[in-house]
Amino acid sequence: MSTDGDFKKEKLLGKSFIFEALDDHARQELANFSFIKRYTAGDTIFTMGEPGQSMMAIAEGSVRVSMFTPSDREVTLNDLQAGDVFGEIAMLDGQERSASVKALTNCTLVVLERRALLDLLNRNPALSIRLIELLCRRVRRSDERMIEIAFLDLPARLAKLVLRLTVTAPASEDKPLSKLSQSQSELAGMIGNSRENVNRCLRRWQKAELVDLKDGWLIIRDRARLEALADG
Repeated sequence: MSTDGDFKKEKLLGKSFIFEALDDHARQELANFSFIKRYTAGDTIFTMGEPGQSMMAIAEGSVRVSMFTPSDREVTLNDLQAGDVFGEIAMLDGQERSASVKALTNCTLVVLERRALLDLLNRNPALSIRLIELLCRRVRRSDERMIEIAFLDLPARLAKLVLRLTVTAPASEDKPLSKLSQSQSELAGMIGNSRENVNRCLRRWQKAELVDLKDGWLIIRDRARLEALADG
């Protein structure tokens, strides 16, 4: 018999790309073996190298996935929003966390323990396929990132990032956002470069009227020209 709390978790799981593939019974079963955890903006959810025995689905808020280079520079791998999941690699192979995750905003997460999720994966092909699709997306994005760093100059990489962030933001279901709140240090971390170089590039774009920099916002003024830059 499910409780009100389980029903809430079931609804939250239904917002996720992976778990929307489950029927009501399977989703309820998974909810029975999960729990809700809340974090405040800035909290560390887990750190690279820690043991990993769970996967998290974001019900509310956003998180940042990052790792540190041997020189102790933080590189941002991804910003994830409500409906996304993370922690799936360590959950599947039972090894250490492959990256660190912190809360960008106040977050509500549904935590799924490894044993219960693996049991459901063994019995539910639809969930297994969705998880494979997620892993393939992550591998493709990782490959794209390596190619961008290796072969594209800074303006092209930065333009690709700005366009990608404005399309994948939560409020962009109908049309892309026209501005971003990420700091120049955060943007630099996402493309593997320095804040100083990103600042110089953005200032050039501002003079050319591609963007505006105002009150901490990066405002897109000419999306078509940014798209042309992103295409090299």
